[in-house]
Amino acid sequence: MNPCMTALRQVIQPLLNFQGVNSGNLNMVDVPFFRRKGKVVFVMGCTGTGKSRLAIDLATRFSAEIVNSDKIQVYKGLDIVTNKVTPEESLGVTHHLLGTVDDTYEDFTAEDFQREAIRAIESIVERDRVPIIAGGSNSYIEALVNGCVDFRLRYDCCFLWVDVSTKVLNSFVSERVDKMVEMGLVDEVRRIFDPSSSDYSAGIRRAIGVPELDEFLRAEMRNFPVETTERLLETAIQKIKENNCLLVRRQFHKIQRLYKQWKWNMHRVDATEVFLRRGQEADVAWDNLVARPSALAVERFLNYSDDHHHLDSTDIHLPEISAVPPLPAAVAAISR
Repeated sequence: MNPCMTALRQVIQPLLNFQGVNSGNLNMVDVPFFRRKGKVVFVMGCTGTGKSRLAIDLATRFSAEIVNSDKIQVYKGLDIVTNKVTPEESLGVTHHLLGTVDDTYEDFTAEDFQREAIRAIESIVERDRVPIIAGGSNSYIEALVNGCVDFRLRYDCCFLWVDVSTKVLNSFVSERVDKMVEMGLVDEVRRIFDPSSSDYSAGIRRAIGVPELDEFLRAEMRNFPVETTERLLETAIQKIKENNCLLVRRQFHKIQRLYKQWKWNMHRVDATEVFLRRGQEADVAWDNLVARPSALAVERFLNYSDDHHHLDSTDIHLPEISAVPPLPAAVAAISR
């Protein structure tokens, strides 16, 4: 039985037994749920838009804990490649499902995420704290919110979409790759490189930054001329940048689809101006344009009257997006 349905049956069966109801032929979806719903906040957005920063900002304001929903960051290792938040950046906020999966060669599926995310959310709620789900893997969020009946019956949701102009974000993502290389990205990948395998379709090995370096690392092991390896490394870094930009487009396209399909209670915050500024000016813009509006939306969500099922939200004006081209295997693997 689906783990969501199993959990749902465990929750409502005592109620059915108390009322003398035989649930043998009962459609679980049609069972009224009398328990007061919990509340879960989601922080969505493309890679590099500041989802982790916003989630941490909110967690420090609302006594919350964060559940990672990035399908690559769930694995242990490759902290630079996967751009995990550091202990210093986390500001003491508890993170769940961040660098917890040991088996780096197997996929952590949407079903795995459903099971573990619900377990984490239940633990957070039981301690009277707010769960914040943050990450770029929208397929995980889709599986939890739309694919899990138990979750829909037990929790109300507030969605925050951190959006940045594609042109501005692409430039930032490319700059971020250069910084990651300076921090040791190549050495990180070199440590897990397996010359006996060229399969990058599963686990953490599908992370952007790993398959792109394969040709360079093989040439390096075979003692190719320095000029050749330098050229291959330069090509690999450029491909990492290109694949990250393609991932941005793919993620944006998915968020559009999810909003249009389910009309979710989604609040769009435009962080473009933050990325156009530097230093203290950028921090001020972040607080005024992203952190404060998001905190206001969450505050309203957490305190709305019990007789309302949804928080009223402003309409989202979705910009047009050009057709998304076919993706390289490395990008498709982590964005599906």
